[in-house]
Amino acid sequence: MIGDGSMSAGMAYEAMNNAGHLKKRMFVILNDNEMSIAPPVGAMSAYLSKLYAGEPFQDLKFAAKSAVSLLPTHFQDGMKRAKDMVKHMTVGGTLFEQLGFSYLGPIDGHDMDQLLSVLRTVKVRATGPMLIHVITKKGKGYAPAEAASDKYHGVSKFDVISGKQKKTPSNAPSYTSVFAQSLIKEAEKDTKIAAITAAMPDGTGLNKFAERFPQRTFDVGIAEQHAVTFSAGLAAGGIKPFCTLYSTFLQRGYDQVVHDVAIQRLPVRFAIDRAGLVGADGATHAGSFDIAYLANLPGFVVMAAADEAELVHMVATAVAIDDRPSAFRFPRGEGVGIDLPEHGKPLEIGKGRIIKKGSQVALLSFGTRLQECEKAAELLAHKGVMPTIADARFAKPLDEDLIIDLVKNHEALITIEEGAVGGFGSHVMQFLSDQGVFDKGLKFRSMVLPDTFIDQNSPNAMYDVAGMNAPHIEAKVLDVLEISRIGVAIA
Repeated sequence: MIGDGSMSAGMAYEAMNNAGHLKKRMFVILNDNEMSIAPPVGAMSAYLSKLYAGEPFQDLKFAAKSAVSLLPTHFQDGMKRAKDMVKHMTVGGTLFEQLGFSYLGPIDGHDMDQLLSVLRTVKVRATGPMLIHVITKKGKGYAPAEAASDKYHGVSKFDVISGKQKKTPSNAPSYTSVFAQSLIKEAEKDTKIAAITAAMPDGTGLNKFAERFPQRTFDVGIAEQHAVTFSAGLAAGGIKPFCTLYSTFLQRGYDQVVHDVAIQRLPVRFAIDRAGLVGADGATHAGSFDIAYLANLPGFVVMAAADEAELVHMVATAVAIDDRPSAFRFPRGEGVGIDLPEHGKPLEIGKGRIIKKGSQVALLSFGTRLQECEKAAELLAHKGVMPTIADARFAKPLDEDLIIDLVKNHEALITIEEGAVGGFGSHVMQFLSDQGVFDKGLKFRSMVLPDTFIDQNSPNAMYDVAGMNAPHIEAKVLDVLEISRIGVAIA
């Protein structure tokens, strides 16, 4: 089974091409509800709409076949050629049939009598690949979902009667909305800025950008590979593209990130939404790997916003980087509620900041775990431990001067990041190893997401499972300093 939004993705064509070549008996049910997460865009969506805009084409095919069978034998070959000619001038099923599929439809997916009858018939009669085009309505049978077909893709707890999702009220704007507004402000000053998304205009905030700059917004459909290469082409032409994708969706375009962007050092700006553990969307949308898979690429600048104000500055920083690719990541959900700057100011590339000076142990955070580090510091203060807290800002290039300074003035260094092993902490460790720091007895720990996929829950509960909240950071500090939970040094 495949949705109409996914039918525009490259793998769908590759699979149909392969299946049509093999001519094996298989069934593809195209569930066409004119929705993925957002309404589908592009030529495939328009094509499918034509298939059910008029009289069902399947009826015409049946009539043609029946008429041919009634003719004398010597007329049937000529009529078959005429029928094929008509078929290629008619919208119904032609694309799929040219790929080697027998096309059946469109049919009403909510008419169970008709649907079951069709499925039973093709099961008995089909000898090769067959595509069954089924028309459905997203959320059918549940009024709140029917009325808001884009709101029930990833849900938190909700009232079944009203459909209202239970969300904790917040006065802080979401990171996504802060990104969108910041990009709009930058685009008002710079006419070369363009925004690209892959079927996620609402989820990434680019719907707001599109309202303000429709000619500079490109939704390429569920086609991340094309989104990346398209962005590379724009960058090569002097445009400043912001390729805006979820972390786990960017994974689909990784080959293009390497070959079409990184190798050519093209200044594509990757705005990575859904960084870290994301709650309602679950493991499939948890942005655990982008730090590792981008920071290992030569020439890349990789940033993570510690709060919504930092995100504003990182958007401005990405605009200013015009000689190499860059990426900045931010989580799903609300910010921490701090004041936002009126305008973003480009950050010095590869430079972090000290948040709080202390002694003994330094906490070097990359991303929004910074708030948990500050909470952990409050817990540690009751035990007489006053850690230094620093915000790395950049995983690549690293702030080597900051790291060396932390090492010189503390007996222990702990990195914290919302990503899997192989990311920020690994780069810090490699740098310190190359400097010979470990030869002199530095105590080093790296807090990363565990080597498992974490089930859907609230973000806070997921980070609890991951061992990445303030009490876990406190415990890590006490462990590395060999201090017991009651504040007594371990002999």
